[in-house]
Parts: sequence; structure tokens; C-alpha cells
Amino acid sequence: MVLIDSSFEGGNIEVVDANSFDDIRLKIRKDTKSDFFQWFAFRLIGARNKPCVLKILNAAQASFPSGWEDYRAVKSSDKCDWQRVPTSFKNGILEIKITPDSDAEYLSYFAMYPSERHANLVAKCQASPDVSLSVPGFTVRGRPLEVLRFDDETKKKPAFWIIARQHPGETMAEWFMEGLLLRLLDKNDGAVRSLLEKTTIYAIPNMNPDGSALGNLRVNAEGINLNREWENPKEESSPEVYYARQMMIDTGIKFCLDVHGDEGLPYNFIAGFEGIAEASAQQLELLDAYRNNLAKFNGDFQTTYGYPKVQRGKGMKTTATGYFSAYHGAVAMTLEMPFKDAKNAPDEKYGWSPSRSMALGRSTVEAILSIVDEF
Repeated sequence: MVLIDSSFEGGNIEVVDANSFDDIRLKIRKDTKSDFFQWFAFRLIGARNKPCVLKILNAAQASFPSGWEDYRAVKSSDKCDWQRVPTSFKNGILEIKITPDSDAEYLSYFAMYPSERHANLVAKCQASPDVSLSVPGFTVRGRPLEVLRFDDETKKKPAFWIIARQHPGETMAEWFMEGLLLRLLDKNDGAVRSLLEKTTIYAIPNMNPDGSALGNLRVNAEGINLNREWENPKEESSPEVYYARQMMIDTGIKFCLDVHGDEGLPYNFIAGFEGIAEASAQQLELLDAYRNNLAKFNGDFQTTYGYPKVQRGKGMKTTATGYFSAYHGAVAMTLEMPFKDAKNAPDEKYGWSPSRSMALGRSTVEAILSIVDEF
């Protein structure tokens, strides 16, 4: 009998029947104290060289069922190289086919970003003399909310914030952050030097470490969707936003890039704050400039496809983008990357991937540099 293991950090799956290699039946567990579900991550053990068919029976009831259309799951034996595998969605069931070439194969919704990698990233960054680490508060379960500050400390400069993984299952967001943050450490990079002469960069690589550990798609340990809490966060149930928001306000935030993943759309795009009545013409001009310039700097990003623009006055102020654009006059935006492949630049073997997410993160340097003189 094949063994299905999801007992590791970030794991999520329930076994219905695993007695036959060609009919392994599974269900995705709901998020903690919530009805959201779509993220899955587990190990398939004991099936080396055996053709396997895995069926996720409750896929049609997932939070974003359109996310399964033209989607392919990812596999890895070493948690480093994540390749796409044949996947289909029919009759409400997500079917994954794989013939493992090792005794234990990880299967996941997107490449996992484990806490040990996060810890290594934070350690590497804060070891730099131009980077400081602070902890403005703790999560529901007592994990530190870690903020990295990149600054050459030559003068007071506008505060630019980049935050990621409010929704813990959107792991591409932290891969994006890794690409950006490691580039910011490179003192031989002229663009980085120019950027840090003009702005102070604050970064939160993972806004939701509890949800990440619990294997959740969208919520924290209290079942709260953090990106609906920014207008009125609660210290007890959404401390991640409560503490981050206060620090962001205290720094006089001018720019906020909130990094996410989108289940349905097979594109990289930016959702702005066009629906916020308080937004000024200058804010909107800088938003458009950033969006258009990023498309020039990185061919994986595009401006044709995305969410429909919201009518002015109808935008949500409960999101990070809506809140900071409305109440603090910031140029705020939500960058979305696909769980699927990027349709405008497909990759048959890897689809949208950690390496491409990191590359898009690195391109953020030029994109910010292109507008920073306007602040």
C-alpha cells in the first residue's frame, strides 16, 4: 500500500483510500477555522517506478474551482526542483498522474516555501551591515512578524514597503521576495545602490507564518483573511496586520507593493486602487507608470489581462492596497502571479515557477527606481 504523508509543516491532504496505485483518493482539508481550501501539499511514499493516479475528490468545492482549469500540479523529490505533472479537472475531480522516480515524491499546489528557507533568508539579510531586523509584534500563535529594513543611512528618505504572503498558500509571493531581497544585498549592483540612496526599503517576506505552517490557503490561525483587515485590524485575531500596519504608518509610508498569487488568471499583473475615491491623480499616474515600466523590464509581466477595474468610489479599503492609498496617500498596489503557467510566456516543464518568481522580484528594483524621484 502506498503511504500519503502530510504531517510536515505546510502539509495539507486527507486520505480517503490509498490501497491502489492507480486510484488514490484524497480530499483537501479546509483552512483553520474557515471554509476556504485549495492549497494541498503531501508526500507520496513507496511508489517508486509505479504509475500512480491521484484523485482529489472535493476539488469542485474548492474556493476557486476555476483555478483547476488548465492547471498542472508540481512535484519534487528534493524540495528544490519543482516540475509540472499531468493534471486534469473533470467531473468535479482533480486527477494527477505521476510515476515517481524516487521513494518519496512531494506533490503540491505550488512549490512550497518552507520556514527553514525563510529563516535562512532573514538571517542572510540581517547579517548585512546595511540591513536591520525588527519584530513589531507576534502572530496569534506567538511567531515573530519579521521586518527587514534596507537603508544606507545617509539621509532620511521616503519609506517604500513590500509585503508578501498575506495569503499563506500563495508561496510564489515569498519566492518573489527572495529574489528581490537577495538582489538588494548586492553592493556591486549599481541599480541597487542608486535605489538605496533614494529610498528606505522595508520588507515583510511572510505576513502569515501561522497560516503557512498550518497548510492554509488564505487565513491565519484564527481563520481570518488578513487582506480584509487593514481598515480595522484586531490585536487578538489579526495581530499580523495590527502590528505591521502601525509600523508602516509610523515610517510615513509612501509606497506599498503587496505580493500575491492568483488561482484563476494565468498571468502576472498588478491590481491597483482605481476604485478608491480619495486617490489623487498623481497617485494614479505613478501606479500606471510603475505597471508599464515593470512590463518593459520583465517580459513575464504584462498589462493586458488582470482584474476588471473597479468603479471610482467602489473600491475596498479593507485591503492593504485600498487602505494605504485611501488613508495615507500612498502609491499602493497588489502584484498577482499565477498558480498556473504564465500564458503569455509558457514553460512546459516548469510552468510559472520559483525561479521565474524570483526573477520578477529582482525586476522590482528597476521598476521602483523608475518612479522613486517622484516621491
